[in-house]
Amino acid sequence: MPEGTIAEESGTNARAHPATAWCQRASPHARQHIPTRAANISPNELPNTGPVESPPVRWRIRSAAPVHRHSLPQVLADGLLVALAYYLAYWLRFDGSIVGRYHDLLMDTIPWVVPATLLVLAAFGVYQRLWTFVGQRDYEAVIKAAFVATVIVVGVIALLHPVTWTPSRFATASPVTMPASVIALWFLLMLAFLGGARFTVHLATEGRVRNFRVGKGARDVLVVGGGQGGRLVVRELVRNPQLRMRPVGFVDDDPRKRGIKDEHGLKILGTTDADDFSRVLDEVEPDQVIIAIPSAPGTLRARVVAACRTRGIPVQTMPTVFELLQDGSGQMRVARQLREVRVEDVLGREPVLMELERVGAYLAGEVVMVTGAGGSIGSELCRQIARVGPRRLILVDHAEDNLFEILRELEEERHVRTAVPVLADCKEEERMREVFAEHRPSAVFHAAAYKHVEMMERNPVEAVRNNALATRLVARIAGEHGVAVFVLVSTDKAVKPATVMGASKALAEWAVEAAAAKHRSTVYATVRFGNVLASSGSVVPIFRRQIAAGGPVTITDPRMARYFMTIPEAVQLIIRAGSLGEGSGEVFVLEMGEPVKIIDLAEAMIRLSGLEPEKDIAIEVVGARPGEKFHEDLFNPYERPLPTPAQKIVRAERDPLDPAWVESSFAEINLLVLEGDAAGLADKVAKLSTDRRRSAPAISRPTLHVDS
Repeated sequence: MPEGTIAEESGTNARAHPATAWCQRASPHARQHIPTRAANISPNELPNTGPVESPPVRWRIRSAAPVHRHSLPQVLADGLLVALAYYLAYWLRFDGSIVGRYHDLLMDTIPWVVPATLLVLAAFGVYQRLWTFVGQRDYEAVIKAAFVATVIVVGVIALLHPVTWTPSRFATASPVTMPASVIALWFLLMLAFLGGARFTVHLATEGRVRNFRVGKGARDVLVVGGGQGGRLVVRELVRNPQLRMRPVGFVDDDPRKRGIKDEHGLKILGTTDADDFSRVLDEVEPDQVIIAIPSAPGTLRARVVAACRTRGIPVQTMPTVFELLQDGSGQMRVARQLREVRVEDVLGREPVLMELERVGAYLAGEVVMVTGAGGSIGSELCRQIARVGPRRLILVDHAEDNLFEILRELEEERHVRTAVPVLADCKEEERMREVFAEHRPSAVFHAAAYKHVEMMERNPVEAVRNNALATRLVARIAGEHGVAVFVLVSTDKAVKPATVMGASKALAEWAVEAAAAKHRSTVYATVRFGNVLASSGSVVPIFRRQIAAGGPVTITDPRMARYFMTIPEAVQLIIRAGSLGEGSGEVFVLEMGEPVKIIDLAEAMIRLSGLEPEKDIAIEVVGARPGEKFHEDLFNPYERPLPTPAQKIVRAERDPLDPAWVESSFAEINLLVLEGDAAGLADKVAKLSTDRRRSAPAISRPTLHVDS
């Protein structure tokens, strides 16, 4: 949208000129004078009180036509085939000599029979897909359309009598109808011509492996996975010989598929069992292996990578289910989506799969606000919330670049038209009240936070100001404005905090619990989880840079272990947790599986890069930082894990906090922040954490098994 443009569509404010946006906030009545259609307004014209005329606007109209513009050649071809079938039906019925009344019937009806049949075909969606991608549903649509078109044509001829015949001068004229044999012949010929043309084009485009010609230097490719994903990969390789990749067979763990050939003549050669897979690799000697199972568990990927690494065979993988769902292009260009195996693929943790449209249905048609929208967690929240169809998606961030990037991605790559960018700092009360008053969100996901532990240790005052005080402020404003759901994104470092960052997030959890006790109409929830791979502050991007630089990879201590999950998975669980609140102020914990040792993570990443730890890349132990724990916990000693209806989400039951104690504690913390007393603030936060643990009785936690 050009600079200086205002647009309102269905009550949704798009990016507006700053001065105009200020006028809208300052004077609610002024909105009545703002044109509802787009108008170019110069900043110098804003003081004028007269009405602003709107120049012609270019509206973007989405086509709903049943015929795709690239399908016009197919329409012409079908027209010729329908006409040919109609003519041949008469020609065959009358042994090549069409005379008299039936000749007149043929000549008088064919000009409208062909277009009428094409309209019926279009109505059944036959022209919404190119013939090169035709499938079973397309053939079914052709059969249904041909039957309906035949019935319509026969009915029109029988009712309207386009041709009449008088056997003699004194006889009464009688209508000429289509002979039953002509009807049957036309229907069968039309099916044969329309279906045969599509099959021929599809077969010619698809080709077969035995006729698959590639240039010199083509690589033999073994495909892991003989299901839909594997066949999709093979089909793409066959269609694109310029990729210089020749599929040689499949590997699949389903014993029923063993030895079976697919439509291209490729066989299932074995399984991914360590010994069997090694046998297949030694017999086939592929130049490359492609993992074509989007939902493949990490253990399978790790097994494949380990066997291929010992033989020097590169491995690529299809995107995960999350990545496929995130693709906003609508295209399935598998060859372009193949990527190198990443560390999150081989950690061995089974991913949580959810139907986002179902678990996030409570956000559909609502105004949803995400703070920290430009961050790693916040941006993924925006991507996935946009999929469930909110009425408006309010993106709040104080970093201009991050906000611009997520807005551009949503609008240009994912075609989201409901995103509203808001440049605001959650620490500024007046600004946040303006944002809530203007947009009136019904759900708020508060992901804005500082996450770098070492940086927060060096800036403790700002850590508490941003992570604790800002959370308290946003939670209070949300309650005052009647927000239905408020979700805080927390961290496992808030459990028995030993760092400033952890303590600040623990304070944030207390602030949300206190707000829940005060504002009963709002359902408050806190979601706590461990490290998120590739997020801001994660060790994974640090290790990648160190490996790319030739090392060394630095770890603090070999005993360090952390919980890990992927960003999309964490975000889907956050969205799910927002609908679980039976009471307000509850803390939900994402089940993270088994903790992973940081040294094991570093070694896995080095090996995935085709190198060997300590041989090609050194691992250097630099020592633990102050307050850093060897193992993170997901529950405090005074919390008891209880199951929830949601998979992989448990509730941390604990005695409620005294809201008066929370308010007085925050009053003291706020004063220390205003004074910039870092030492006093650290002492106060540490004392509060100790008091909290002492005031609540320790709870023995039995081992919890949650049904998946």
